[in-house]
Amino acid sequence: MTSSSETRGAGRVTIREVAAAASVNASTVSRVLNPATRHLIGDEVVRRVLAVAKSLGYRQNRLASALRGGQSKVIGVCLPDISNPVFPPMVCGIEEELSAEGYGVLIANIVGKPKDQERMLEQMLERQVDGLVLATAARQDPLVRRCVLDGVPVVLVNRGEDGGQVPEVINDDFLSMRLAVDHLVGLGHTRIAHLSGPERLATGLSRLQGFRIATQEHDLAANVVVEAAEFTREAGRAACERLLDEHRNVTAIIAANDLIALGCYDVFAERLIACPRDISLIGHNDMPLLDMLNPPLTTLRIQHREMGRQAARLLLGMIATPAASPLRITLAPELVVRGSTGARRAAGSRARAG
Repeated sequence: MTSSSETRGAGRVTIREVAAAASVNASTVSRVLNPATRHLIGDEVVRRVLAVAKSLGYRQNRLASALRGGQSKVIGVCLPDISNPVFPPMVCGIEEELSAEGYGVLIANIVGKPKDQERMLEQMLERQVDGLVLATAARQDPLVRRCVLDGVPVVLVNRGEDGGQVPEVINDDFLSMRLAVDHLVGLGHTRIAHLSGPERLATGLSRLQGFRIATQEHDLAANVVVEAAEFTREAGRAACERLLDEHRNVTAIIAANDLIALGCYDVFAERLIACPRDISLIGHNDMPLLDMLNPPLTTLRIQHREMGRQAARLLLGMIATPAASPLRITLAPELVVRGSTGARRAAGSRARAG
Protein backbone atom coordinates (compact mmCIF):
# COMPACT_ATOMS: atom_id res chain seq x y z
CA MET A 1 0.00 0.00 0.00
CA THR A 2 1.39 3.41 -0.94
CA SER A 3 0.93 6.56 1.13
CA SER A 4 -0.98 9.56 -0.19
CA SER A 5 2.25 11.54 -0.34
CA GLU A 6 3.77 8.88 -2.63
CA THR A 7 0.78 8.76 -5.02
CA ARG A 8 0.77 12.51 -5.63
CA GLY A 9 4.37 12.64 -6.91
CA ALA A 10 7.21 14.96 -5.99
CA GLY A 11 5.26 18.27 -5.95
CA ARG A 12 4.83 20.42 -2.84
CA VAL A 13 1.94 19.40 -0.58
CA THR A 14 -0.60 22.21 -0.24
CA ILE A 15 -2.76 23.36 2.66
CA ARG A 16 -5.86 22.31 0.71
CA GLU A 17 -4.56 18.74 0.46
CA VAL A 18 -3.88 18.65 4.19
CA ALA A 19 -7.37 20.02 4.83
CA ALA A 20 -8.98 17.37 2.62
CA ALA A 21 -7.06 14.53 4.27
CA ALA A 22 -7.90 15.82 7.76
CA SER A 23 -11.58 16.49 6.87
CA VAL A 24 -11.40 20.17 7.83
CA ASN A 25 -11.37 23.36 5.81
CA ALA A 26 -8.19 25.14 4.66
CA SER A 27 -8.63 28.07 7.08
CA THR A 28 -8.59 25.62 10.00
CA VAL A 29 -5.32 24.13 8.76
CA SER A 30 -3.82 27.63 8.47
CA ARG A 31 -4.78 28.41 12.07
CA VAL A 32 -3.36 25.12 13.34
CA LEU A 33 -0.06 25.63 11.53
CA ASN A 34 0.32 29.14 12.95
CA PRO A 35 1.44 28.97 16.63
CA ALA A 36 -0.13 32.38 17.23
CA THR A 37 -3.65 31.15 16.29
CA ARG A 38 -3.43 27.46 17.19
CA HIS A 39 -5.14 28.04 20.53
CA LEU A 40 -8.33 28.97 18.67
CA ILE A 41 -8.76 25.36 17.49
CA GLY A 42 -9.73 22.38 19.66
CA ASP A 43 -6.98 20.02 20.81
CA GLU A 44 -8.35 16.97 18.95
CA VAL A 45 -8.45 18.85 15.64
CA VAL A 46 -4.97 20.28 16.22
CA ARG A 47 -3.55 16.81 16.82
CA ARG A 48 -5.29 15.42 13.74
CA VAL A 49 -4.17 18.23 11.42
CA LEU A 50 -0.55 18.08 12.63
CA ALA A 51 -0.46 14.31 12.23
CA VAL A 52 -1.86 14.52 8.69
CA ALA A 53 0.53 17.33 7.74
CA LYS A 54 3.46 15.25 8.97
CA SER A 55 2.31 12.09 7.18
CA LEU A 56 1.89 13.98 3.89
CA GLY A 57 5.28 15.64 4.23
CA TYR A 58 3.80 19.14 4.30
CA ARG A 59 6.28 21.99 4.82
CA GLN A 60 5.28 25.59 5.31
CA ASN A 61 6.44 28.08 2.71
CA ARG A 62 7.56 30.65 5.26
CA LEU A 63 8.95 33.01 2.63
CA ALA A 64 5.64 33.20 0.77
CA SER A 65 3.73 33.68 4.02
CA ALA A 66 6.08 36.45 5.13
CA LEU A 67 5.95 38.21 1.76
CA ARG A 68 2.16 38.30 1.97
CA GLY A 69 2.68 40.22 5.19
CA GLY A 70 5.16 42.58 3.53
CA GLN A 71 8.34 41.04 4.99
CA SER A 72 10.58 38.13 4.11
CA LYS A 73 11.78 37.71 7.73
CA VAL A 74 15.28 37.17 6.30
CA ILE A 75 18.31 39.37 6.99
CA GLY A 76 21.36 39.47 4.73
CA VAL A 77 24.81 39.35 6.35
CA CYS A 78 27.76 40.33 4.15
CA LEU A 79 31.28 39.31 5.19
CA PRO A 80 34.61 40.39 3.66
CA ASP A 81 36.37 37.06 4.28
CA ILE A 82 34.32 34.10 5.44
CA SER A 83 37.50 32.16 6.27
CA ASN A 84 38.64 34.77 8.82
CA PRO A 85 38.04 33.35 12.33
CA VAL A 86 36.83 36.69 13.72
CA PHE A 87 33.57 36.59 11.79
CA PRO A 88 31.86 33.36 12.97
CA PRO A 89 31.31 34.72 16.53
CA MET A 90 29.90 37.91 14.99
CA VAL A 91 27.47 35.88 12.86
CA CYS A 92 26.48 33.81 15.89
CA GLY A 93 25.59 36.98 17.78
CA ILE A 94 23.53 38.23 14.85
CA GLU A 95 21.68 34.92 14.53
CA GLU A 96 20.96 34.71 18.26
CA GLU A 97 19.18 38.05 18.28
CA LEU A 98 17.36 37.61 14.97
CA SER A 99 16.15 34.05 15.58
CA ALA A 100 14.50 35.19 18.80
CA GLU A 101 12.36 37.50 16.63
CA GLY A 102 11.61 34.87 13.99
CA TYR A 103 14.19 36.01 11.43
CA GLY A 104 16.53 33.86 9.38
CA VAL A 105 19.99 34.82 8.09
CA LEU A 106 21.39 34.72 4.57
CA ILE A 107 25.21 34.97 4.47
CA ALA A 108 27.30 36.19 1.54
CA ASN A 109 31.06 36.48 1.12
CA ILE A 110 31.49 39.89 -0.55
CA VAL A 111 34.92 39.98 -2.22
CA GLY A 112 36.51 41.08 -5.46
CA LYS A 113 36.20 44.27 -7.47
CA PRO A 114 33.41 46.82 -6.88
CA LYS A 115 31.39 45.36 -9.78
CA ASP A 116 31.59 41.89 -8.22
CA GLN A 117 30.49 43.28 -4.86
CA GLU A 118 27.62 45.17 -6.48
CA ARG A 119 26.47 41.97 -8.17
CA MET A 120 26.54 40.04 -4.89
CA LEU A 121 24.53 42.77 -3.18
CA GLU A 122 22.01 42.72 -6.02
CA GLN A 123 21.57 38.96 -5.60
CA MET A 124 20.98 39.49 -1.89
CA LEU A 125 18.36 42.17 -2.53
CA GLU A 126 16.66 39.99 -5.17
CA ARG A 127 16.01 37.50 -2.40
CA GLN A 128 13.87 40.14 -0.69
CA VAL A 129 15.91 40.48 2.50
CA ASP A 130 14.34 42.84 5.02
CA GLY A 131 17.68 44.45 5.84
CA LEU A 132 21.44 44.01 5.75
CA VAL A 133 24.30 43.75 8.22
CA LEU A 134 27.54 44.71 6.47
CA ALA A 135 30.92 43.74 7.88
CA THR A 136 32.48 44.76 4.57
CA ALA A 137 32.37 48.56 4.63
CA ALA A 138 35.20 50.74 3.37
CA ARG A 139 35.46 54.33 4.53
CA GLN A 140 33.93 55.45 1.23
CA ASP A 141 31.64 52.55 0.41
CA PRO A 142 29.44 52.33 -2.70
CA LEU A 143 27.38 49.47 -1.23
CA VAL A 144 26.40 51.59 1.75
CA ARG A 145 25.47 54.45 -0.58
CA ARG A 146 23.37 52.06 -2.69
CA CYS A 147 21.47 50.81 0.36
CA VAL A 148 20.81 54.36 1.56
CA LEU A 149 19.54 55.46 -1.85
CA ASP A 150 17.32 52.37 -2.16
CA GLY A 151 15.95 52.75 1.36
CA VAL A 152 17.27 49.35 2.47
CA PRO A 153 17.74 49.13 6.26
CA VAL A 154 21.46 48.55 6.85
CA VAL A 155 23.77 48.39 9.86
CA LEU A 156 27.57 48.26 9.76
CA VAL A 157 29.48 45.97 12.09
CA ASN A 158 33.21 45.96 12.91
CA ARG A 159 33.99 48.54 10.21
CA GLY A 160 32.42 51.96 9.97
CA GLU A 161 32.32 54.46 7.11
CA ASP A 162 33.11 58.14 6.93
CA GLY A 163 29.67 59.50 6.10
CA GLY A 164 27.90 58.49 9.31
CA GLN A 165 24.84 57.72 7.17
CA VAL A 166 23.88 54.44 8.82
CA PRO A 167 24.11 52.84 12.29
CA GLU A 168 27.30 51.00 13.16
CA VAL A 169 28.72 48.81 15.90
CA ILE A 170 32.50 49.04 16.22
CA ASN A 171 35.38 48.39 18.56
CA ASP A 172 36.98 51.26 20.47
CA ASP A 173 40.21 51.19 18.47
CA PHE A 174 41.61 54.24 20.27
CA LEU A 175 41.29 52.40 23.58
CA SER A 176 42.84 49.29 22.00
CA MET A 177 45.96 51.18 21.05
CA ARG A 178 46.15 52.96 24.39
CA LEU A 179 46.05 49.60 26.19
CA ALA A 180 48.71 48.15 23.89
CA VAL A 181 51.07 51.12 24.13
CA ASP A 182 50.60 51.42 27.90
CA HIS A 183 51.47 47.73 28.28
CA LEU A 184 54.65 48.02 26.21
CA VAL A 185 55.78 51.25 27.86
CA GLY A 186 55.26 49.55 31.22
CA LEU A 187 57.70 46.87 30.06
CA GLY A 188 60.30 49.53 29.24
CA HIS A 189 59.80 49.79 25.47
CA THR A 190 60.33 53.16 23.81
CA ARG A 191 60.95 52.07 20.18
CA ILE A 192 57.49 50.79 19.27
CA ALA A 193 56.33 50.20 15.69
CA HIS A 194 52.84 49.78 14.31
CA LEU A 195 52.05 47.50 11.38
CA SER A 196 48.83 49.21 10.34
CA GLY A 197 45.97 47.89 8.29
CA PRO A 198 44.99 49.52 4.98
CA GLU A 199 43.86 53.10 5.58
CA ARG A 200 40.96 52.75 3.12
CA LEU A 201 39.25 50.77 5.90
CA ALA A 202 38.05 52.47 9.06
CA THR A 203 39.72 49.84 11.25
CA GLY A 204 43.07 50.51 9.59
CA LEU A 205 42.79 54.28 9.99
CA SER A 206 41.36 54.37 13.52
CA ARG A 207 43.96 51.96 14.92
CA LEU A 208 46.70 54.02 13.27
CA GLN A 209 45.28 57.22 14.76
CA GLY A 210 44.94 55.53 18.14
CA PHE A 211 48.57 54.41 17.99
CA ARG A 212 49.79 57.92 17.23
CA ILE A 213 47.74 59.46 20.02
CA ALA A 214 48.86 56.84 22.55
CA THR A 215 52.56 57.23 21.71
CA GLN A 216 52.26 61.02 21.89
CA GLU A 217 50.69 60.74 25.34
CA HIS A 218 53.86 58.93 26.46
CA ASP A 219 56.13 61.44 24.68
CA LEU A 220 57.58 58.67 22.54
CA ALA A 221 59.52 59.97 19.56
CA ALA A 222 60.47 58.30 16.28
CA ASN A 223 57.92 55.50 16.51
CA VAL A 224 57.37 54.13 13.04
CA VAL A 225 54.39 52.94 11.03
CA VAL A 226 54.41 50.52 8.09
CA GLU A 227 51.11 49.91 6.33
CA ALA A 228 50.12 46.36 5.43
CA ALA A 229 48.29 46.17 2.11
CA GLU A 230 45.57 43.93 3.56
CA PHE A 231 44.52 42.45 6.90
CA THR A 232 46.18 39.14 5.99
CA ARG A 233 49.11 36.99 7.11
CA GLU A 234 50.86 37.44 3.77
CA ALA A 235 50.52 41.23 3.90
CA GLY A 236 51.72 41.18 7.51
CA ARG A 237 54.79 39.23 6.52
CA ALA A 238 55.69 41.69 3.76
CA ALA A 239 55.13 44.68 6.06
CA CYS A 240 57.21 43.14 8.84
CA GLU A 241 60.11 42.45 6.46
CA ARG A 242 60.03 46.05 5.31
CA LEU A 243 59.87 47.33 8.87
CA LEU A 244 62.85 45.29 10.07
CA ASP A 245 64.93 46.14 7.00
CA GLU A 246 64.44 49.85 7.55
CA HIS A 247 64.23 50.14 11.37
CA ARG A 248 66.61 47.80 13.17
CA ASN A 249 66.21 49.49 16.54
CA VAL A 250 62.54 48.52 17.02
CA THR A 251 61.95 46.53 20.21
CA ALA A 252 58.15 46.08 20.01
CA ILE A 253 55.50 45.80 17.32
CA ILE A 254 51.76 46.37 17.54
CA ALA A 255 50.00 44.67 14.63
CA ALA A 256 46.63 45.96 13.43
CA ASN A 257 45.18 42.45 13.62
CA ASP A 258 46.17 38.90 14.54
CA LEU A 259 46.67 37.79 10.93
CA ILE A 260 49.24 40.54 10.40
CA ALA A 261 50.87 39.38 13.64
CA LEU A 262 51.05 35.83 12.27
CA GLY A 263 53.05 37.23 9.35
CA CYS A 264 55.48 38.65 11.92
CA TYR A 265 55.94 35.18 13.42
CA ASP A 266 56.97 33.93 9.97
CA VAL A 267 59.59 36.67 9.62
CA PHE A 268 60.89 36.13 13.15
CA ALA A 269 61.40 32.42 12.41
CA GLU A 270 63.27 33.11 9.16
CA ARG A 271 65.54 35.75 10.72
CA LEU A 272 66.13 33.88 13.99
CA ILE A 273 64.54 36.70 15.99
CA ALA A 274 63.43 35.56 19.42
CA CYS A 275 60.05 36.82 20.60
CA PRO A 276 59.75 38.43 23.09
CA ARG A 277 63.45 38.48 24.00
CA ASP A 278 64.41 40.45 20.87
CA ILE A 279 61.06 41.93 19.84
CA SER A 280 57.74 41.98 21.67
CA LEU A 281 54.57 41.57 19.59
CA ILE A 282 50.90 42.45 20.14
CA GLY A 283 48.03 41.45 17.83
CA HIS A 284 44.43 42.59 17.63
CA ASN A 285 41.17 40.53 17.69
CA ASP A 286 42.04 37.47 19.83
CA MET A 287 41.31 34.85 17.19
CA PRO A 288 40.95 31.21 18.32
CA LEU A 289 44.10 29.16 19.06
CA LEU A 290 46.44 32.12 19.61
CA ASP A 291 47.35 30.55 22.94
CA MET A 292 48.80 27.61 20.95
CA LEU A 293 51.42 29.73 19.22
CA ASN A 294 55.04 29.78 20.36
CA PRO A 295 55.07 32.12 22.14
CA PRO A 296 51.31 32.60 22.76
CA LEU A 297 50.24 35.95 21.30
CA THR A 298 49.41 38.94 23.46
CA THR A 299 46.45 40.62 21.77
CA LEU A 300 43.40 42.86 22.14
CA ARG A 301 40.20 40.88 22.64
CA ILE A 302 37.29 42.41 20.73
CA GLN A 303 33.66 41.63 21.63
CA HIS A 304 32.76 40.13 18.27
CA ARG A 305 29.72 38.17 19.46
CA GLU A 306 28.32 41.20 21.27
CA MET A 307 29.00 43.27 18.15
CA GLY A 308 26.74 40.90 16.23
CA ARG A 309 24.01 41.06 18.87
CA GLN A 310 24.06 44.85 18.97
CA ALA A 311 24.05 45.13 15.17
CA ALA A 312 21.01 42.83 14.97
CA ARG A 313 19.17 44.90 17.58
CA LEU A 314 19.90 48.11 15.72
CA LEU A 315 18.67 46.59 12.47
CA LEU A 316 15.45 45.33 14.03
CA GLY A 317 14.93 48.85 15.36
CA MET A 318 15.43 50.31 11.89
CA ILE A 319 12.92 47.88 10.41
CA ALA A 320 10.38 48.81 13.09
CA THR A 321 11.10 52.56 12.91
CA PRO A 322 12.66 53.44 9.54
CA ALA A 323 13.08 57.15 10.31
CA ALA A 324 15.27 56.61 13.39
CA SER A 325 18.56 58.53 13.43
CA PRO A 326 21.81 56.59 12.87
CA LEU A 327 23.55 55.42 16.04
CA ARG A 328 27.14 54.42 16.71
CA ILE A 329 27.78 51.82 19.39
CA THR A 330 31.40 51.48 20.50
CA LEU A 331 32.43 48.41 22.51
CA ALA A 332 35.45 48.30 24.81
CA PRO A 333 38.30 45.84 24.09
CA GLU A 334 40.35 43.89 26.64
CA LEU A 335 44.11 43.40 26.61
CA VAL A 336 44.96 39.69 26.88
CA VAL A 337 48.58 39.36 28.00
CA ARG A 338 50.36 36.18 26.91
CA GLY A 339 53.94 35.22 26.15
CA SER A 340 54.76 37.41 23.13
CA THR A 341 55.45 40.54 25.18
CA GLY A 342 58.27 41.00 27.66
CA ALA A 343 60.70 43.50 29.09
CA ARG A 344 62.76 45.56 26.65
CA ARG A 345 65.87 43.73 25.49
CA ALA A 346 69.38 44.93 26.16
CA ALA A 347 70.97 47.01 23.41
CA GLY A 348 72.51 44.96 20.65
CA SER A 349 70.89 41.62 21.52
CA ARG A 350 68.86 41.52 18.32
CA ALA A 351 71.92 42.20 16.20
CA ARG A 352 73.68 39.26 17.84
CA ALA A 353 70.63 37.05 17.37
CA GLY A 354 70.42 37.90 13.65
